[in-house]
Amino acid sequence: MSDEVTIRPADEHEVPVILQFIRDLAEYEHLQHEVVATEAMLREVLFGKRPYAEVVFACLHGEPVGFALFFHNFSTFLGRPGIYLEDLFVRPEARGHGVGRRLLAWLAATAVSRNCGRLEWAVLDWNEPSIRFYRNLGAVAVDEWKIFRVTGPALSQLAEGR
Repeated sequence: MSDEVTIRPADEHEVPVILQFIRDLAEYEHLQHEVVATEAMLREVLFGKRPYAEVVFACLHGEPVGFALFFHNFSTFLGRPGIYLEDLFVRPEARGHGVGRRLLAWLAATAVSRNCGRLEWAVLDWNEPSIRFYRNLGAVAVDEWKIFRVTGPALSQLAEGR
């Protein structure tokens, strides 16, 4: 694959492609059972009145072979926004050809152009190929932090003050 990888924003009519990338990532991570997103949900949250996240595709020959879904967060310590990379996935046939590196370089350039203080993401602890890849890019693991999550009934109970 010596062709140049191009990066471009996803368009609303490509919501089915976005959902397929999400499902492919979930399969790779052995988390297919957790995907409840639908095309209608994604259309609303990505392209609706208040978009909550952005999606870009990495393309070869004009066809998406990778994607990144990201959104802004904020660091009070830095006093600046950041970019949080929620999902990054490259189709197996396109791996090893610089697609993931190009997506991350695009995200880094976007972070710099938007005056962000950092680009960050999470990776499953068993995903050694990705961890090696990220370390080779100069990323460092932030092991002293733990992610906490409230979802489902616990989220509803907390919202109700219980």
